[in-house]
Amino acid sequence: MRKSGSGQNGARGGRSGSRQGFRSREDKPARKSAPAKPRGVKSAAAKTRAPSAVREKPAAARPQAKPAITEAPRQTRAQARAEAQEVLATGVQTLVVEPDEADMRVDRFLVARFPQLAFTHIQRIVRKGELRIDGKRAQPNERLVTGQKVRVPPLKLDQPRPVSRSAAKDQDDRDFLKSITLYEDKDVLIINKPMGLAVQGGSGTKRHVDGMLDALTGEDGQKPRLVHRLDKDTAGCLVIAKTRFAASTMAKSFRARTTRKIYWALVAGVPRVRQGRVSTYLAKEGDEGDARMRVAQHGDEGASHALTYYAVIDTAAQKLAWLSLKPVTGRTHQLRAHAAHIGHPIVGDPKYFDIENWELPGGIQNKLHLLARRIVIAHPRTGKPIDVTAPLPPHMQQSFNLLGLDTSQYDPIVEAPED
Repeated sequence: MRKSGSGQNGARGGRSGSRQGFRSREDKPARKSAPAKPRGVKSAAAKTRAPSAVREKPAAARPQAKPAITEAPRQTRAQARAEAQEVLATGVQTLVVEPDEADMRVDRFLVARFPQLAFTHIQRIVRKGELRIDGKRAQPNERLVTGQKVRVPPLKLDQPRPVSRSAAKDQDDRDFLKSITLYEDKDVLIINKPMGLAVQGGSGTKRHVDGMLDALTGEDGQKPRLVHRLDKDTAGCLVIAKTRFAASTMAKSFRARTTRKIYWALVAGVPRVRQGRVSTYLAKEGDEGDARMRVAQHGDEGASHALTYYAVIDTAAQKLAWLSLKPVTGRTHQLRAHAAHIGHPIVGDPKYFDIENWELPGGIQNKLHLLARRIVIAHPRTGKPIDVTAPLPPHMQQSFNLLGLDTSQYDPIVEAPED
């Protein structure tokens, strides 16, 4: 950013200067392995014997020639997977990691290979050390390399599940996903996730993005995969990989922090420092269903470093501020916890809004005012940046209209440092 300073309640000063453009990495598509050549079948002519003086048998007694063997049609990936599931109970298996499976976690690798296998069972065999990679005990978070051999013990399939999906429901899900699509090609899908729609299922959550992606499963059996997450009440850009190759490549981009994300939020009050940097440690507290992040100290159990840059774009009567936020790290609830930490919680946040006796201005809905506004990520095949922007969700658009905030204003967060 051009300016730097310290935020309130513990935010630290930012560094001046900026970097031009976005880093990207060009990953070449995995080379397809050549199909195995079928073994030849010896012809009857090759087995004929030299003539002899033995009297020839009558024609009726001659053995009939065997029918010619024709080459079986190549299996689709879905057929190969189904066949693999049928032989699960036969004993130990050794699987070779394919190029498009490189860098997958070993547990996700088994999920992809054996979708009918209960994930709890996968976790159990990894935890017990029954899974081996090139002869060594596998770790749950270990990532695979092309050509590695994964030794899988005898597995137990779930009982066949009743098919609950219908053609009509699949079509409805496809139509809905198409209606919120911001960008799509053969490898990547980016949608504008609505506020209130969960990304993944959980206790009592039946409708979620991950479940809808079943309707987009291709003929090869590949289901699109989530590359990152958004909170249920956060609207905006959500990246989905349509192939395993894209999932692996884009996951690397997120881990390497070369993906650029910009969020917009409406917060209570106006930060004294208009452009700043918030650097803390965050740790989870509470039960899974009601968990929240607290600011922690370095060395605390479960504490991870979190870094966010912010900039004030505009204000409304010194009571509300429109912030642009750039998270460098990607911790759970990071932006919500950091906004509260500097004394300016996000409007409508049920977990982190802690200002007493604060009333919403008339006409503004008490919903989370947080939008994943823009994402820039390198394309998994070409390396060229995909730059996508999401519109304001209805409740935020209503608030912006009431407050007279103009979305065409310059966003200074683009000048923030990249790390």
